[in-house]
Amino acid sequence: MTTRHHLSPALQALLALAAALAFSSCIAPGHGLRGAPSSDAAPTDESAIADHPAAPLLVDVRQLTFEGRRSGEGYFSRDGSLFIFQSERQANNPFYQIYLLDFGTGRTWRVSPGVGKTTCGWIHPSGTRLLFSSTHLDRSARDKQREELGRRFIKGADRRYAWDYDENFDIFEADLRGRRLKNLTGTLGYDAEGSWSPDGERIVFASNRRAYSGVMTAEEQTLFDRDKSYMLDIYSMKADGTDVRQLTDAEGADGGPFFSPDGTRIVWRRFSKDGRRANVFTMNADGTEARQITHLDAVSWAPYYHPSGDYLIFATNRDGASNFELYLVDGEGRSDPIRVTYDDAFDGLPVFSPDGRHLTWASTRTAKKQAQIFIADWNDSEARRRIGLAETGTIDPSRELGPPLATPELGHTAPDVVATDLRMHITYLASEMMDGRLTGSDGERRATEYVASVLKSYGLEPAGDGRTFFQNFEFTAGVSLGPDNRLALSTEAPGAPELAVDLDWRPLAFSKSGHFDAAEVVFAGYGIVAPANGVHPEYDSYAGLDVEGKWALVFRYLPEKAKEELRHHLSQFAGLRYKAMVARDRGARGLIIVSGPNSGVKDQLVKLSFDASLGGTSLGALSITDRVAELLLKPAEVNLQRIQDDLDGGEARPGFEMPSLAVAAQIDIREERRTGRNVLARLNAGGNGQGEIVVGAHVDHLGEGSTTATLARSEEEGMIHYGADDNAAGVAAVLEIAEYLASQRIEASPVMHRSVFFALWSGEELGLLGSSHFAKTFGGAEEEPTTLAPAIAAYLNMDMIGRLKKRLVLLGVGSSSVWPTEIKRANAGLGIPIVKQNTSYLPTDATPFYVKGVPILSAFTGAHRDYHTPRDTADKINYAGTEKITRLMARITASLATAETIPDYVVMEKPGNAMGRANLRAYLGTIPDYASTDVVGVRLSGVAKGGPADRAGLRAGDTIVDLAGRKIENIYDYTFALGLVKIGVAVPITVMRGGERVTMSVTPASRE
Repeated sequence: MTTRHHLSPALQALLALAAALAFSSCIAPGHGLRGAPSSDAAPTDESAIADHPAAPLLVDVRQLTFEGRRSGEGYFSRDGSLFIFQSERQANNPFYQIYLLDFGTGRTWRVSPGVGKTTCGWIHPSGTRLLFSSTHLDRSARDKQREELGRRFIKGADRRYAWDYDENFDIFEADLRGRRLKNLTGTLGYDAEGSWSPDGERIVFASNRRAYSGVMTAEEQTLFDRDKSYMLDIYSMKADGTDVRQLTDAEGADGGPFFSPDGTRIVWRRFSKDGRRANVFTMNADGTEARQITHLDAVSWAPYYHPSGDYLIFATNRDGASNFELYLVDGEGRSDPIRVTYDDAFDGLPVFSPDGRHLTWASTRTAKKQAQIFIADWNDSEARRRIGLAETGTIDPSRELGPPLATPELGHTAPDVVATDLRMHITYLASEMMDGRLTGSDGERRATEYVASVLKSYGLEPAGDGRTFFQNFEFTAGVSLGPDNRLALSTEAPGAPELAVDLDWRPLAFSKSGHFDAAEVVFAGYGIVAPANGVHPEYDSYAGLDVEGKWALVFRYLPEKAKEELRHHLSQFAGLRYKAMVARDRGARGLIIVSGPNSGVKDQLVKLSFDASLGGTSLGALSITDRVAELLLKPAEVNLQRIQDDLDGGEARPGFEMPSLAVAAQIDIREERRTGRNVLARLNAGGNGQGEIVVGAHVDHLGEGSTTATLARSEEEGMIHYGADDNAAGVAAVLEIAEYLASQRIEASPVMHRSVFFALWSGEELGLLGSSHFAKTFGGAEEEPTTLAPAIAAYLNMDMIGRLKKRLVLLGVGSSSVWPTEIKRANAGLGIPIVKQNTSYLPTDATPFYVKGVPILSAFTGAHRDYHTPRDTADKINYAGTEKITRLMARITASLATAETIPDYVVMEKPGNAMGRANLRAYLGTIPDYASTDVVGVRLSGVAKGGPADRAGLRAGDTIVDLAGRKIENIYDYTFALGLVKIGVAVPITVMRGGERVTMSVTPASRE
């Protein structure tokens, strides 16, 4: 399933408000008509077009801009959250200026200087800067303003609209506030109509600069003196204004160029030599292979691509000299143009939203007959039907997102917490360039490099290794097949084949490596052992079987045709890890998995996927194809299909031995060690008070979904998991808080009692690796500290805060008595609906701090269907809501940093759903260290104060190797063992401590 950009819910609300109330200003304004011919058309009654044949293309037409004498040409940012346009709305300037509308907040502000003329705004693909053309450097700019105002005063009415190709127009770049202006052209002549390529690397624009270079022919000079647009040609240049290339050189004016959505072609309009006609053309991005798309005896101009790249929309007056309407044509020009609008007013400058679901355009269908911007829902299916194009349900994400973004330019951000800056950070961190930010990957390195550069730009001190911003940690990133993997069958059947690894068989990721001598094979059905539950009897695939020292051959999954209730019961015992544990505990030498013909994945081998938090097992484990399983069963005269059919009804059937068959294996699995890195920075208070405040979020995500944590659909396999909400949103919030506090120069305040430490963790998705490493190595101690207090006074965490809908959840409120008051005070004026939860044992980076004596507060806006899928994209973030949450956490941070005392620490004795094992009834209060994969057993990063494990004497650093007589080699063994102990009944628990086995007695408590 491909992802698509959507306009935010805030925009939908704004549009509805504009339509219902029709009041001005805060909705948006537009822009003048780029090279537009004049129009004296009168407004029409919009309801009159409802029954026209064209109505199905435009649904729910409504006015988008209201303020100002006129507005027009406007364009969306790539994520659809911003809109740049030009509007005439200054009392002292009768010419257009450029404005920016934030759909998330409804705010509009001017980004051009306010002096002279401007036109043709565009937003960089990164969403961090913009460009427009302006004459503000013209020394006569203010005189021209006064002259135009004088003409209007004397005549009492506006002139008939005509575009002015002022030779003082240059293309400027600016940040989103209109600051840091940079002249990209600086050449005499009209330089305007510019737009960036989808990758942000080049700008295409129109210019008549050649007319001012002294190289015109006599005829050209005559034509130019009559019409300055005659010498317009299309040019291309790098984004910094260098490498200027002329792309067209034909008789007539070329202008209004735009790149295609994939950046390979350019569309523009070309006027005839006499200026009476114009048609739409396209060409390659380098100026080659020019192709005429329309052939109308009219003025056809302002072409714009649909985001799919399949068709174009443009304006033409083919229906009357002063009646410009919108038309469609396919991208190759094969179809006859199809009419879109039907009214007597001027309709032009059409633009599709990035998701293709909306169309904006300039129209004079207003009471004052002045152009404003209108918007409507767009019926793509109907458009394709009329043009004769194939139906499509999605837009190719490679076209929609474009090539990787260029790094946002730092220093263009506001000192206050603002949605625009949050969007910039989130959009960049959740872009294709980051490849999903998998820990230890190039994408993670690019993301952490960016985050470090942002913190450095704020003037913060590096707090990582060796006075850098980075803290490195090693971890096991995955497994791969070594060169020494062999599987040998010895059967009574002649001609036993050579089996090829990765084709006929494959080791499982958690298998023990080494040589396994030839041993007999026992068939054990689905390999499931499930206790009776009062409804279903005990299910035991091993009943009556002796598997000591043998290979157990079992089906993958669970009985396919069993009743739903039974399948649900068996599902918790059907995991490969559980099946391996059951076989191991019965003394099996190894486990062989086959999918079976009824599985829906016939002949499929189990993937060599790896979860860094799980560890391995002490038996051989491998999967084979159905074809190889048939070879194994042939001597016993048993058919694989028949066996699975017999088992799939749901009844446990007795297994059987296969004495004529022996299997030997050599398994060679290599661990892949990688290095991840945290980003650490400090806002120094000068050591005036005890304890630092740590503000953190995890920067990593799932890459292309190669870990077992992905929830991607089958059709999304291998796609980038962008991780906008999880957790680019949290990272952006930390960066905004850092900038806010640094810009307030809080470090110089006499009431600043403690420093603020900013931490962007990696490895959270793999098991809190980065934050756990920090907690283990804090202070540079040789041994892991048992507490982080009082050196760290509090930890504030932000994980998935980008989808605020009904309420914000603040977790860890029970960890300190100060939190309710701090939250109430910080939320004054913000009005965020907040749900406070006391639980302090969380599956996020706050836990390594709480278990070591630090009060925590963690912000979270809730789970959603896009969680851990490629659909968690930046366009779905509620930026206005994220801004509010960031402001809340910034206020709490500032309050803690300036308070006289540090927050107290409250012990939580019964934390409930510790680390997500909600299905377990028994509770011990242990906190597994998911970062430790090089131990046999379950290493503890801590124990809940006052919990059963704490009372029994367990402590951080212990490694559990036995519970209630069950061997514990990994977290799965431990989870299964916990499910079998009884509440209130003491059981032995054995740990490795300092190289020695220590056995204690622990009494499980109720998780309720």
